[in-house]
Amino acid sequence: MRAAAILAGRVIVLSIVLFVCISVAAGVVGQPPGSSAPEPSGSAALALVVVCLLDTIVLTHFILRSRWAGWRLVATVFFVFYGVSTFMPQIESAVFITRLPEGMLPRLFLMGAVFAAPFSALAVLILGKRKASDSNAGENSRLVMPRSEWTWKLAVIAVVYVILYFTFGYFIAWKNPAVREYYGGSDPGGFLAQMGTVVRDTPWLIPFQILRAMLWTLLALPVVRSLKGAWQETSLSIGFMFAVLMSDLLLLPNPYMPESVRMSHLVETALSDFIFGAFVGWLLMRRRALPNNALHAALR
Repeated sequence: MRAAAILAGRVIVLSIVLFVCISVAAGVVGQPPGSSAPEPSGSAALALVVVCLLDTIVLTHFILRSRWAGWRLVATVFFVFYGVSTFMPQIESAVFITRLPEGMLPRLFLMGAVFAAPFSALAVLILGKRKASDSNAGENSRLVMPRSEWTWKLAVIAVVYVILYFTFGYFIAWKNPAVREYYGGSDPGGFLAQMGTVVRDTPWLIPFQILRAMLWTLLALPVVRSLKGAWQETSLSIGFMFAVLMSDLLLLPNPYMPESVRMSHLVETALSDFIFGAFVGWLLMRRRALPNNALHAALR
């Protein structure tokens, strides 16, 4: 009970820390010249509190269950936090959202780094992972596999991501008339017809999503490598990190995306990213046993 109370207290403290970090980052980065900042409201503040709490919970689990500590863990937390919550969504914003004021997109990339960096360091410190524990020492065979196995697994990951991206995008987001109006598109009447439209009008989109699948995998690698526990824990951890860190910012009102569009994307990305993250964790943890001599050679 005492340990649970202490942990809950640290999660609350870190949620407040993240709230402050995001608020300061927004103030430091500011708005592009000629644009106006949205009026602050109680609902926006409450949504930000929820976002900070959700982000803190998933990152706290990762930090406490990581084999790593110190600056190595700080760098890993920053890499995953910034990559999932800022880099991955904003590269899509750069492609699909054309209504952002000039100069806004670079500020969004910068703002993510400004709040993720101090939070990552403070989270590791507050959660007591400044120094590595002796119990975490020893060989770590995770992600040790032959090149041929890496090749087919990455191919499978790319295929699964493309399927999830387009099926969830069509059946959840694109079925909303507000989403189609926002992006200036239409529903051709079925999923296969929609995919035909994608291939005909935007042939670059599928390769772009394959690239994003590889970037998602890159973000998952340090999580797989560093987490303790069985494959189930790793798989669920990656699923929740991808779903929460990527999607919960859509809870925040913004002047560039109507609420109906945000909520459709929230459901779409939270579900698909959770399934994809859990699948990546499972696939990368599933490996055929290596002979002892090959395993030791790989670990060296």
